[in-house]
Amino acid sequence: MQISIVYHSGFGHTERLARAVEAGATEAGAKVSLLVASELSQRDKGPWETLENADAIIFGSPTYMGAVSAPFAEFAAASAAVYKRHGWKDKLAAGFTNSGKPAGDKFATLSQMFVLASQHGMLWVPPALHPGFSKAGDSYDVGINRTGHYTGVATHSYSDHSPDESPSGNELETGRLLGARVATLAARWTQSASNPAE
Repeated sequence: MQISIVYHSGFGHTERLARAVEAGATEAGAKVSLLVASELSQRDKGPWETLENADAIIFGSPTYMGAVSAPFAEFAAASAAVYKRHGWKDKLAAGFTNSGKPAGDKFATLSQMFVLASQHGMLWVPPALHPGFSKAGDSYDVGINRTGHYTGVATHSYSDHSPDESPSGNELETGRLLGARVATLAARWTQSASNPAE
């Protein structure tokens, strides 16, 4: 099965998260293509063909001012040509984001990705992870899904940290688990599609 991860990263933190998602999907048996949103052009058909051939597409963007970044928004707008012919219909989709604040209105970014996927007729895959920071005594810094998002993976990088310092290991693990889940479900989905019940 083939999975494409298309993302933008302004300072490297979201790229580090994208690579964790990639690792999870690869470990689960997928062939993964990592595509940078700002490098996609309608003139270069190669990356668009990669997306067309993928069984699942995972979207990634930092959250800037409560929204996806401008380069990711440009990629989303450019996908209108695919939308017109329903080229991504019935593919699986998922999303991840990172911001410099624990909340940072990241849900708005994940919602934009969900709406993009829905307009393309894709099927959204949530991370299906309980929040790791919900009881008195839990340490916010070590839990899986510490920001408590259910729609997608949302991580926090301190604004004065380099990409080598954050997202933290537990947040990268949250991304890895998302990649593995999408790959596992994509394998099940493609097998069901190729062997429909009679």
